[in-house]
Amino acid sequence: MTLRSHRPSPKLMYRDPEFIESPAARPMRIMAEYFDPLTRLRREHIGDTIVMFGSARILPQKRAIAKLQRLQSNKRARKDPMHRADIRAAKANLEMSRYYEEARELARRITAWSLTLGEYPRRFVICSGGGPGIMEAANRGASEAGGSSIGLSIQLPHEQESNRYISPQLNLFFHYFFMRKLWFAQLAKALIVFPGGFGTMDELWEMLTLLQTGKLPPHHLILIYGRKYWDKVLNWRTMVNAGTISEREFKLLQFADTVDEAFARIRTGLEKYHLVLDSDWEG
Repeated sequence: MTLRSHRPSPKLMYRDPEFIESPAARPMRIMAEYFDPLTRLRREHIGDTIVMFGSARILPQKRAIAKLQRLQSNKRARKDPMHRADIRAAKANLEMSRYYEEARELARRITAWSLTLGEYPRRFVICSGGGPGIMEAANRGASEAGGSSIGLSIQLPHEQESNRYISPQLNLFFHYFFMRKLWFAQLAKALIVFPGGFGTMDELWEMLTLLQTGKLPPHHLILIYGRKYWDKVLNWRTMVNAGTISEREFKLLQFADTVDEAFARIRTGLEKYHLVLDSDWEG
């Protein structure tokens, strides 16, 4: 009797990691980053979002205070130039930490108000980039108000893990920046931009370009928070005076310096233009 050699069963192609990670399967990976978020957002009855951007490097105020105090208490290192530089950086961190606390409070207020609008669908849900800093503050404030919030995290070699305040069922993890940006824009009714760096500006310009070119409806609100910071980084009027943007395009922007002012502007804009849900929403 001839014994047949044992042969392992072939893998199903869609379960073969080597294939799924290959260039040939890239369209499948891109589609997954569209349909998986779509499915989860519908399952959680998310009607629309308020997106909050800002630096991942801004610390909570308590942590910033503790870091500065720890450095200042090290008397032996006071003569070290590197130590003095660390203290200067810690003082800057403490000054910037106000934005963490203000983003947290603003997200809390928006969420508390949005919860009065009902659960089906969930309106004006806070959405962040999923990481630390201002992103964490946004998700944290929403959590403290008792609401759900979304985190759109991105796979990067040096990126921290998703923050712990995101609703677990709405913690979305992306490989492709362009798919992540699509989901920032897809459901957003307002964008609130706190102080940040390259990533924050990239996302701001993306939204502004979509508004400028009519790819987003004209009443989507863009609120720049913190003139003290942003007026040093960007001179908006220079673009108007040079003719590279028009006065009408400049007026796509609103500005706020306090939580009270920001919340009033956001709520007024949402109540005026977006309280009635888009007719194409699918629950």
